[in-house]
Amino acid sequence: MTTYLTMRDPMTLAAAARSVLACPSSVHLVVDGVADVASEDLCLQDLEGTPTFSCVPGADLGRAAGRRASALLTLESGLGRPGAPERAATLTLAGTLRTEKREDCDCCGEARDIVTMRLTFALLAHHPGRGRPEQQFRVPLDQFRSPAHRLNRGYLQRSVEHANQCHQEELRRAVAATSGTRLSHVVGVSLAGLRPDRVEVQWVDLDGAHTRTLTFPRPAASTEELGDLLRRELHAGLC
Repeated sequence: MTTYLTMRDPMTLAAAARSVLACPSSVHLVVDGVADVASEDLCLQDLEGTPTFSCVPGADLGRAAGRRASALLTLESGLGRPGAPERAATLTLAGTLRTEKREDCDCCGEARDIVTMRLTFALLAHHPGRGRPEQQFRVPLDQFRSPAHRLNRGYLQRSVEHANQCHQEELRRAVAATSGTRLSHVVGVSLAGLRPDRVEVQWVDLDGAHTRTLTFPRPAASTEELGDLLRRELHAGLC
């Protein structure tokens, strides 16, 4: 992250900032007039460069959004491995809260209020450490919201982490079916290096460790298309 922060290119800074929004290691939200929202069950998402939360009806966050309260969101980078230089970045976002709609959660069916944060300010900071001064860069909001950053590095990393942690059984079945290996012999599967045009599949069976790179027939242009291509290649590309 140090390299492209010093470049000061607006699109590069925006891409770095969107990656932190999509892949934070910690989230701290301060809302005007609310003593503490940290204890509420909040879920943060990056929707086209707009920080978006969901909360149970009647929560303090939802009431604050109803009066369009000001908010300050601080995100520490979760990019790369713990201790990596990419983790030394912090994104600070300021704006106002608004309630968009109420919907049922896909996981539990519970009603949730969807709250967005209309941004007025974005600052990306890098903390090089070892006595060196902090670098701070104002991120242009029009670049920050650009559709070009939909498949940012943070989103790709979080997608891999989610697949590996929550869909291990589906991954094992895909590898077993396409490699001709008994499911019981597939010990574990992990995805790595996900990009809009490819993904690396790693698995271990009774014969040892295997790695194969699956190249998509075309680069994905959206998150939905990336998901479709990934599912298709996992079932067909390992043959």
